[in-house]
Amino acid sequence: MQIESKLPKVGTTIFTVMSQLAMERGAVNLGQGFPDFAVPDFLVAELTRAMHDGRNQYAPMSGVPALRQAIAAKTARCYGRVVDADSEITVTSGASEAIFDAVLALVHAGDEVIVLDPCYDCYEPAIDLAGARAVHVALDPVDFSVDWQKVRDAISKRTRMIFINTPHNPSGAMLDSKDLTTLAELLRGTDIIVLADEVYEHIIFDGRRHESVLRYPELAERSVVVSSFGKTYHCTGWKIGYCIAPPALTAELRKVHQYNTFCSFAPAQWAFAAMIEKHPDHYEGLGKFYEEKRDHFAQQLATTRLRTLPVPGGYFQLVDYSAISDLPDAEFCRWLTIEKGVAAIPLSPFYETPPAGQRLARLCFAKSQSTLDAAIERLQKA
Repeated sequence: MQIESKLPKVGTTIFTVMSQLAMERGAVNLGQGFPDFAVPDFLVAELTRAMHDGRNQYAPMSGVPALRQAIAAKTARCYGRVVDADSEITVTSGASEAIFDAVLALVHAGDEVIVLDPCYDCYEPAIDLAGARAVHVALDPVDFSVDWQKVRDAISKRTRMIFINTPHNPSGAMLDSKDLTTLAELLRGTDIIVLADEVYEHIIFDGRRHESVLRYPELAERSVVVSSFGKTYHCTGWKIGYCIAPPALTAELRKVHQYNTFCSFAPAQWAFAAMIEKHPDHYEGLGKFYEEKRDHFAQQLATTRLRTLPVPGGYFQLVDYSAISDLPDAEFCRWLTIEKGVAAIPLSPFYETPPAGQRLARLCFAKSQSTLDAAIERLQKA
């Protein structure tokens, strides 16, 4: 039987490929972005409590009310934006589901969606499945800043949505207030929707402020803002995220969500509600926690032939490997995994057209110190 693929360009993700190779070769896995240290004890206890209390059946489609109310309170506290827990917040099975739901609900066949390269690999498949076309606009290859004139030039009568991601994966670059005000000016008078991927919102360094679109009323009124509990609470395997959007956008997004997953793991929702309410110190201190890891890891990398790039936010460190090899990045990362026992992620899969001669790889420092030490010992031999 012949099958015509709806995603002919899609294969196994680079994250799965490199993690599988790392496992086969016994390599230290600094590729896939997951922490290898413990989830907060309080959160685990609350999850256990929820299960023992019988909260094991379907949650409401939009999310457990206590969690949505906690998210609304946290949003007001962090960003000064008052959102309605019933009509503007939807709990999803990870940020990736929220992204998928938003695109499938709000983008139509023949539309165009602007994405900023390098961009996370789940964006374009969702756009393709909607029958739309991804329009790629390259970020600056050195500091990964946005050239807003290029974005302006990419907007057409068919543009329905633009993706932004801050802090940015894979680079860690962040949008500042000038970026957000420029975006607001650029979209004024249009019906273009913003999808703001803000999953690393609390992993911010050097005294900077996360410029969520929720801080900017003009943008918030046209945006779907996506967040991740997995990134904030070290539990990526729980796959719980959420999105915030105005009521009209939320209503459409929920039409897809209810037939995609309907609801997400109920006991975890109760646990997160308690965690947000009783331990705001966790997300408030997350930047400092990861900043110490970033700084120590950078000091360790200085003993290798890898050159580090600045990391304003997120938990990934980009390294220039040109002093070690002239191999293209995918080949270099495979060589590094097999020959030196450290798995990294190449940047080229994040691009439609990678910059010529770019020699960068992504390392995840959301790891225990023993894991990072083991990786450094091997990288020093590269």
